[in-house]
Amino acid sequence: SGGARGMAGLGVPEPGTGPGPVPATRVELTVSCRQLLDKDTFSKSDPLCVLYTQRPGSHQWREFGRTEVIDNSLNPDFLRKFVLDYCFEERQNLRFDLYDVDSKSPDLSKHDFLGQAFCTLGEIVGSAGSRLEKPLTGIPGKKCGTIILLAEELGNCRDVATLQFCANKLDKKDFFGKSDPFMVFYRSNEDGTFTICHKTEVVRNTLNPVWAAFAIPVRALCNGDHDRAIKVEVYDWDRDGSHDFIGEFTTSYRELARGQSHFNVYEVVNPRKKMKKKKYLNSGTVTLLSFAVEAEHTFLDYIRGGTQLNFTVAIDFTASNGNPSQPTSLHYLSPFQLNAYSLALRAVGDIIQDYDSDKMFPALGFGAKIPPDGHVSHEFPLNGDASNPACHGIAGVLEAYQRSLRRVQLYGPTNFAPVVNHVARSAAMVLDGSQYFVLLIITDGVISDMAQTKEAIVNAAKLPMSIIIVGVGQAEFDAMVELDGDDIRISSRGKVAERDIVQFVPFRDYMSGGPGAGLSMAGLAREVLAEIPDQLLSYMKARGIKPLPVPP
Repeated sequence: SGGARGMAGLGVPEPGTGPGPVPATRVELTVSCRQLLDKDTFSKSDPLCVLYTQRPGSHQWREFGRTEVIDNSLNPDFLRKFVLDYCFEERQNLRFDLYDVDSKSPDLSKHDFLGQAFCTLGEIVGSAGSRLEKPLTGIPGKKCGTIILLAEELGNCRDVATLQFCANKLDKKDFFGKSDPFMVFYRSNEDGTFTICHKTEVVRNTLNPVWAAFAIPVRALCNGDHDRAIKVEVYDWDRDGSHDFIGEFTTSYRELARGQSHFNVYEVVNPRKKMKKKKYLNSGTVTLLSFAVEAEHTFLDYIRGGTQLNFTVAIDFTASNGNPSQPTSLHYLSPFQLNAYSLALRAVGDIIQDYDSDKMFPALGFGAKIPPDGHVSHEFPLNGDASNPACHGIAGVLEAYQRSLRRVQLYGPTNFAPVVNHVARSAAMVLDGSQYFVLLIITDGVISDMAQTKEAIVNAAKLPMSIIIVGVGQAEFDAMVELDGDDIRISSRGKVAERDIVQFVPFRDYMSGGPGAGLSMAGLAREVLAEIPDQLLSYMKARGIKPLPVPP
C-alpha cells in the first residue's frame, strides 16, 4: 500500500485541511472508429487509441491515457473510457492518435500510425447528443476513416456525504504520552493508484479518539463508483511532520452507506507487524458513528424550480462625473456611442434579464438635485414615478437614464446606503427563496457614507440579495475593494456580515484601446456575475430552503 507512509516528504497538507478543489463536472469519453486503414498483411489492424491533452495556456501535448487494444478490427468500439474534468470557461484542446499495435512494446514509435483527429472538449459536449464524428487525418493521400466521440456527464456528482468516526485501543506510539491520532482518506483511481481526498483533525493524547463529523462530496470520495476501494490510513501526529503509521483499512462507499452497524467496524492493520508477529491481531479498531447523504443543490436547480432574479439598477449622478454636456464627462451622451454607464448597464443587464420573467427593472439615481424644488436625493426614480420606479427591459432603463440626465442637476455627496436599504426593504418581504435580488450600482467611486454603507451591507447579508458595484472612470477604488469583502469579510459595529454579498469590478479593466473599441463586455459580465450563483446558494443553504420541483 504505498499510500502516504513517510508523509512528510510527500508535501501532504497538514491534518485538518480539506481536499483540493473538486471540478464542477466530470465527463466520460467513449471512442469508436469506422473504416480504419488496414496495415496488417494477413489479418486486419489491431487498433489502439491514445488521448493527448494540453494544460491551460500551454501548447505542449501530454499523453492523458490509452484505450485497450482491439484485435483484428477496422471498426473498433473501445471499452476503456477517458474521464476528463470539464471547465465551461476554458478551451480544452484534445488530440486522438490511432495506432496498429504489432508487439507488446509500450513505445508508440514501434507501431504503425493510423491517423489522428483534433477537437475541443466543448465541441464534443456541444454537439447534438454530445456525439461528434470527425475524419481521421495525418497520412497524406490516404482516407484514414472516421472517429466517433461520445461525451457523458458522470452522474451522482452532487451528493455530499457527512461521516463521523471514532477509534478504540489504537497502538501507543509516543514514549511519554498516548498517541495523537488522525486519519487520511484516499480514493482509488482507475489505474489502481490512490489520491488523498480527506484528512481528519488530530485528537491529542488518546488511544480512543472521537473525530469531528466532516462533509465531503461523494465524487471526491469515490468518483461516482460506489464499489471502488476507499483506503484509510491512521497516523500518530508528530510535531516535526514525521507522523508514525499506526495502520490502515479499506472500505467502499457502498459499505459506508450502510451507516452505523457491525459492518462498519474496521480492524486497523499494520502490514509490517502482521508479517513479523504470529500473534498480531490489529492495531486497534475504527468505527463509523454516523453516515448521512444529501444532494448538493445547484444554482440551476433553483432557477429551474422557479426562483426569479430581481434586478435593480442604481446610477451615480454626482458632480464628480463631470458636466454631462462635455465630451469628457462620464455621463456624456454621444450620438455615436454608448458611455461607460450605458455599456456597464447593458453588459450586466443583458445576462441577468434572462432570469427575470416580468422584465421590469427598478432604476434609481443618487447624488443629484431633483425637480421641482432642487432638493438633493439619494434614491430618486429615473422614470420620475416614485410609486413605481420599474422600467420595461434594459432598453427602458437606458431611456429613463438618458431622460433623467436632462432633468436633474449633478451634485453630491456619494451616498450608497439609501439605495442598498431601498432594495433590502423589498428583499425582506420575500424570504422564502422564490425571489433573489441583485442590485447593480454604477459609480465613479469616491464614497461619502462608508460607515452607513457598511451597516447597510451587514444587514443586507441576512437577506436574499447581492450587490454588484461597477466602478467607471479613473478614480482610486480602494473603498470599493474593502466593500467587496473577498479578502476580509465586511463588518460594522462589531457585527460581521454572515455572507459575502458584494462584488466590485473596475470598468477600465475591460476597456481595450480607445473608448468603445473592442470592449470585452463578455469578460466584464463573467467577472461581475461569477459570484452570484454561489451567493444565491449560500442564502438558500443558510435558510434551509430546498429548490422547488421542476414544474411539469
